[in-house]
Amino acid sequence: MRLFVALDVPEETRRVLGEAIRAFERVGRGARWMRAQNVHVTLKFIGQIDDSKLPAIQNRLAEVHASGPMAISFRRFGFFPNERHPHVLWAGIESGANLAALAGTIASSLEPLGIPREARPFQPHLTLARFKTQEGLPKLYEIVAAFPQQEFGTMMATEFHLYQSELKPAGAVHTKLASFRFAESAMP
Repeated sequence: MRLFVALDVPEETRRVLGEAIRAFERVGRGARWMRAQNVHVTLKFIGQIDDSKLPAIQNRLAEVHASGPMAISFRRFGFFPNERHPHVLWAGIESGANLAALAGTIASSLEPLGIPREARPFQPHLTLARFKTQEGLPKLYEIVAAFPQQEFGTMMATEFHLYQSELKPAGAVHTKLASFRFAESAMP
């Protein structure tokens, strides 16, 4: 089974990004576009594991805690690794250092199970598309730059989720396997 750990994204953010994806995919024909319902904040990509490891992974994740809820804002678009040679179109995430700390704690908790840490530093983002070719890219740059909404919403995160990802010809299907509260809600 193929697994990842993620924060869910508010429905309003998904709706706004869905509108953007529909506008962008008309011209960005060289990309594989995400379905808005699959957009999430990846905290740790685990990858392919043997089903027998699932209980141990869930036990480790249940022990992860943070100092409090995390305020997260979703805004602006960008490209990895850069605009000249894009591989990914993303929507940005702004949050305090506590989001990176949470991702690091999750990675540390899974290391004893043989799940390695990422070599790259944690860079939170929402993947909107992966480019296969450069077809339509000049027009896509224009539409992205002129998109009327560059603010996509905010959220206060208190839990993360373990997902299974099944790769299918029509796109990935994500199934939530478990949820883990890492902080109490800020509301009384």
